[in-house]
Amino acid sequence: MGMVTDTDMVLTITKSIKMINFSTHIKNILIAGPCSAESELQINTTFEQLSNIPQISLFRAGVWKPRTRPGTFEGFGEQALQWINNSKQQFNIPVCIEVAHPKHVELALKYNIDVLWIGARTTTNPFSVNEIANALQGVNIPVMIKNPMHPELKLWIGAIERIINAGITNIAAIHRGFFYYGNDKYRNKPLWQIPLELKTILPDLPIICDPSHISGKKEYIFEIAQKALNLGMNGLMIETHYNPSVALSDKEQQLTPDELKSLITQLKFLDTSSDDPLFNNKLNIFRQIIDEIDDDILHLISKRLDIVQQIAYYKKEHNVTAFQLSRWKEILNSRKSTAKELNISENFIHQLLALLHEESINIQNKVLNQSSEKITEPKK
Repeated sequence: MGMVTDTDMVLTITKSIKMINFSTHIKNILIAGPCSAESELQINTTFEQLSNIPQISLFRAGVWKPRTRPGTFEGFGEQALQWINNSKQQFNIPVCIEVAHPKHVELALKYNIDVLWIGARTTTNPFSVNEIANALQGVNIPVMIKNPMHPELKLWIGAIERIINAGITNIAAIHRGFFYYGNDKYRNKPLWQIPLELKTILPDLPIICDPSHISGKKEYIFEIAQKALNLGMNGLMIETHYNPSVALSDKEQQLTPDELKSLITQLKFLDTSSDDPLFNNKLNIFRQIIDEIDDDILHLISKRLDIVQQIAYYKKEHNVTAFQLSRWKEILNSRKSTAKELNISENFIHQLLALLHEESINIQNKVLNQSSEKITEPKK
């Protein structure tokens, strides 16, 4: 298959994506269940307790666990599928599991699994996704694709495209955050701009947030889940265990069914739009004001970059480097101080300044790399 542009993807992919919707009486998809299927008792007990929460759309459980190191708990495989299928028949909740291999697909279909998901580690490997896609040829089953471990949007889109090429039209994406090497509040960085960009490219694609894997600890699940809903995501996948303290994997990020029920009552589910004409009229006025401000900002940035180019020619004339550490520190300190007075986030202003500085360095490098014969200094 050849290179696919973003425009091509909008035209060829979005036409075939449909909403996964097992519970038509609710607006949002809510997927719950343990990180891993650990015993028949655990599955049946968690299933039973979740059956008392009417908002549940799907029961989830890990049957095969792709662990970082060997020798740790890696799941019970087909035996776990038997437990899940038995509980599904008893409590009548659709179920979903992760698959990472064609054999997993085969066994999932054998045991009447309703939905499959492709995990972050598998999404990272196009060869593995291709093998799963080949195993799905001719099968009519919904598939959810988690984002890859690292923040590579095209890799995520590529996995979605491969599953669509297998003939699967009932597809959703799962945002579970991205691996981050370093200290951070959360287990995985949410990097919300990436799922939002995915939504921009594929507007008909449902995106479900997995706050459990983003947070890594249950005390952060609410704030992640609410932000996902505030951003218009289509649902949540929350790990739930009848007794997380004895869980064989990810015990710190799992809620009990009672804690999940309490969480649901606290969450505010928002509409993506409103039919109220007064609301829409006022919103459009606010947006027009923002449009005018953005236009002013862009013109100011253009002026700033013109000055940067003039500085570049002046530096070239005097044989001076593009990067000036003292000046960069001065900009950071003075702008952050002003931003604080204006109640602008320090993190935001740092990122904005870094982008402007990067573009300034690029412009200056381009000028400094020009040969003397080609130099045409811009008009003042």
